[in-house]
Amino acid sequence: MGLSEVMLESLRQAEYLEPTAIQSGLIPRALAGMDLMGQAQTGTGKTAAFCVPILEQLQPHKKGADPQALVLAPTRELAVQVRDECAKLAAGRKTHVVAVYGGKPIRQQIDKLRRGAEIVVGTPGRLLDLMDRMAIRLGQLRFVVLDEADRMLDIGFRPDIEKILRRCPQSRQTLLLSATIPPPVMRLARRYMRDPEMLDFSPKDLSVETIEQFYFTVDPQQKFELLVGLLEREEPIQAIVFCRTKRGTDRVQRRLGRKFKSVDTIHGDLPQSNRDRVMRLFREGKTQILVATDVVGRGIDVTRISHIINYDIPQFCDDYIHRVGRTGRMGREGVAFTFVTPEEGNELTRIEMRINRLLKRDEIAGFPTRAKPKTTPEIDQSTGEPLEEPKPKPVFSRRTRRHRRAL
Repeated sequence: MGLSEVMLESLRQAEYLEPTAIQSGLIPRALAGMDLMGQAQTGTGKTAAFCVPILEQLQPHKKGADPQALVLAPTRELAVQVRDECAKLAAGRKTHVVAVYGGKPIRQQIDKLRRGAEIVVGTPGRLLDLMDRMAIRLGQLRFVVLDEADRMLDIGFRPDIEKILRRCPQSRQTLLLSATIPPPVMRLARRYMRDPEMLDFSPKDLSVETIEQFYFTVDPQQKFELLVGLLEREEPIQAIVFCRTKRGTDRVQRRLGRKFKSVDTIHGDLPQSNRDRVMRLFREGKTQILVATDVVGRGIDVTRISHIINYDIPQFCDDYIHRVGRTGRMGREGVAFTFVTPEEGNELTRIEMRINRLLKRDEIAGFPTRAKPKTTPEIDQSTGEPLEEPKPKPVFSRRTRRHRRAL
């Protein structure tokens, strides 16, 4: 790829010996100065794909200088991860990387920016706050990266992103990385990028080939007993248990903590210091079971995760893909289990259609099982989505009609 000797040495130290598909495709084009849209699954090395060309093209550091590269990330955890990855790949260079995000004192982040940073990684909300305080100037930016762009738009960051991009130099190089490229992301790219080239490295089969995927049919009141039995049977190296609500994660974590050691929880209501501590212990392997909401469903790279358990089936198919993508990263093997209640048969069907793969049914010896949840057999041929069962029209008596009219 024509990389410098300093970069090759830092890649060797990071044990990055062979480039992934998105790295081999994106790095040479980014070094040529093109605006790029890179689509690839999580766990395929997207962060290094944009960090390497940026580090190779940075100008020498000057104390107190304005940033040359800006990386926008959807969550605090992802911003910290990108900062750490850039710092790791910057070994041997005098390059300063600063992460700015909510939940931490803004004064400390302002002091770091005043000392100078070539690369700033941040969430859109905190970056706008810093811009309003005149604590960060974007006039010298040469590179802008939108990491996990689809996720940022999903959680409502589009107005903030557009405000930031409008204040960036038009001569910048823009890189957009995303697991999916839905129409809103495409519209954003056309508006704020210069003739972007699309690089699609997503496999047609959206499920990761190295991940075994199973489901259990279970009554809602028996979910926790099934979870305990599954963890005892599997004995995971590290596992994430996904719940749909913050209150649900706290409840499951408290009950699991009475039966297993090293169980922790993470969700959006935790103070940032607690979230940082939880993720640090999980990355270090000191926490075996992490009960979480979808706050860690995207972009968090912990290589030791062997099992994913969907305690609550996700509301959206793409959320299932990103949850399961926490294991089997960089070609490693992994296992995913999904708990499905009798009323959630259609959700299971939609997931199987989305990933073009049937989940295998699993059972635990001695645990009461149920038949596969009932699903609607008809499929809408235009959308590929299963049709909802027609609801019977209510039959009202004359008295009921009068009563409704009075109400």
